[in-house]
Amino acid sequence: MSKIVLIVDDEKDFVKVLALNLRKNDYAVRQALNGSQALLEMAQALLPDLVLLDLQLPDISGLELCRRMRSDPRTRSVAILMLTAKGEEIDRVVGFEMGADDYMVKPFSMRELMLRIQALLRRTAPDFASTAQQELQFGLLRMDVAAFRVWSADREVRLTTMEFKLLALLLERRGRVQTREVLMNDVWGIDSYVQSRTVDVHIDRLRKKLGQAEQYIETVHGMGYRLRAVP
Repeated sequence: MSKIVLIVDDEKDFVKVLALNLRKNDYAVRQALNGSQALLEMAQALLPDLVLLDLQLPDISGLELCRRMRSDPRTRSVAILMLTAKGEEIDRVVGFEMGADDYMVKPFSMRELMLRIQALLRRTAPDFASTAQQELQFGLLRMDVAAFRVWSADREVRLTTMEFKLLALLLERRGRVQTREVLMNDVWGIDSYVQSRTVDVHIDRLRKKLGQAEQYIETVHGMGYRLRAVP
């Protein structure tokens, strides 16, 4: 079955070009010209696998739509790739803080977009086949990989797919330093397309969500991050 991509953008000509290229690459395409229509699309029984989200929408902003998706249990694991004319670092950081998985600045090449979509769908696939254990326990943390659920001090924590994969990787490799380059490659899939700042933002969001367990994730200055060897 083809992967479903939802395009959320108010530029009709741009949407047509995107849809044409996506269909050429065997994706099923759904479209929304504003945030309200996008919410209706995601209320359907068959959720999209990925959302291409413009930040500047006529009603609900792309950032607000992203925030709503990440706060809703039904859509929090849907991959989000933001498409925008805003390319400053602060814009990227805010996008990632709202829960975006990737970020592209217009104009961009269709070839690069298709590669990013391919990598993102591969990395956000829910099977997590590379995880050796289906249940991971570490001090206050408990992770049920098969059910896509995490608890910190018996409180369930809602994570995005990328945050979940990041935590699973750190838990599996606890005690060992993971450089930003390794994390970019093993979590995001195409290291040349993801900046190291992306890793820092996701680590920061993950720590905040873990509450008491945030202390387990250590920063190794000049290198990267690691999960403690023992709680």
